[in-house]
Amino acid sequence: MSMAGNLRKVTSLGGVGGLRKVARLARRRPRVDLSHPARSPLGSSVVNCVTYRDGVRTPARGDLVDTVQRVRKDREGFVWLGLHEPTDQEFAGIAELFDLHPLAVEDAIEAHQRPKLERYGETLFAVFKTVCYVEHEELTATSEVVNTGEIMLFVGADFVITVRHGRHGSLGPLREELESDPGQLAKGPSAVLHAIADHVVDDYLTVTDSVHADIDQVETDVFSESGARTDPGRIYQLKRELLELKRAVVPLSRPLEDLATRPIRVVDPEIQAYFRDVSDHLLRAKEQIAAFDELLNSILQAHLAQVTVAQNEDMRKITAWAAIVAVPTMVCGVYGMNFDHMPELHWRYGYGMVIGVISVACLSLYRGFRRSGWL
Repeated sequence: MSMAGNLRKVTSLGGVGGLRKVARLARRRPRVDLSHPARSPLGSSVVNCVTYRDGVRTPARGDLVDTVQRVRKDREGFVWLGLHEPTDQEFAGIAELFDLHPLAVEDAIEAHQRPKLERYGETLFAVFKTVCYVEHEELTATSEVVNTGEIMLFVGADFVITVRHGRHGSLGPLREELESDPGQLAKGPSAVLHAIADHVVDDYLTVTDSVHADIDQVETDVFSESGARTDPGRIYQLKRELLELKRAVVPLSRPLEDLATRPIRVVDPEIQAYFRDVSDHLLRAKEQIAAFDELLNSILQAHLAQVTVAQNEDMRKITAWAAIVAVPTMVCGVYGMNFDHMPELHWRYGYGMVIGVISVACLSLYRGFRRSGWL
């Protein structure tokens, strides 16, 4: 039976005792890193529990409850527990074991939270919005450009619990990268918090660079010869996707500032300097998003101006042709009246003269409109 299947049994087992029983079932098979995208089936709740001592991953001995009790008894190392979209029942036993605040637990399960940082006693609760760029062959008015998810973290003195929501943002590669630097990982749970924050913000910069390429393409199309025929829905779609990215980036400024400047018991003082670097990267992402927003506004205004100019051009052409057509219409209208005494009516060359006058008048109007740029 898989670890995901064992986790679902918490629904019926409940509480710490249930967790102990689930963990014993899970020990029948070797424990693997289910947070890795190649091993974690999206859409199912999965758990990975790893213990670190002096920055080195230690072999699993006993179940989750035994592991946590051993770490707390020895007062060294910490436990990293990872979950993906758990339900209320699946998270109940974990919340009891780690004494998590109900409000934070509710936020972690429900998701759709703003980036924030909250303290509940000795536990730190952080919410990060993850983003990824959605590849597309051609940008349309309905193209999805930015996809978002969430990572919630519970950080204590001897544990880190990560709760991931969304179809991206796997922490498996990040875990492997951290394990390759035992010196950093030895600084405790706050090192994991920093690594995740840095990873999330780096993704912001990656996505903004990709969005920049889309904006450049739209800008090129708008200012091309056929710019007036560019679909304005593409510009609006980019603005909507940029707003989604903005909701992920902007609210994170205050939490990172608190992590970098305010003394927090579970955050190692040496780690705070690293958060300042993450905050600088976030500021760069914010500035890029603000610049993109202004640029899209300018592109949209330029496109609307082009459409207005094109419409005025069309109206001038229609007006010029209407003026040219008005001359023969007027002359033919006069000669179409049923009167006996009409100029040149019975003259042999009268018809040719009238046609000549109409042609000369229309040609003169046409040349005049061409010189003035109306045609």
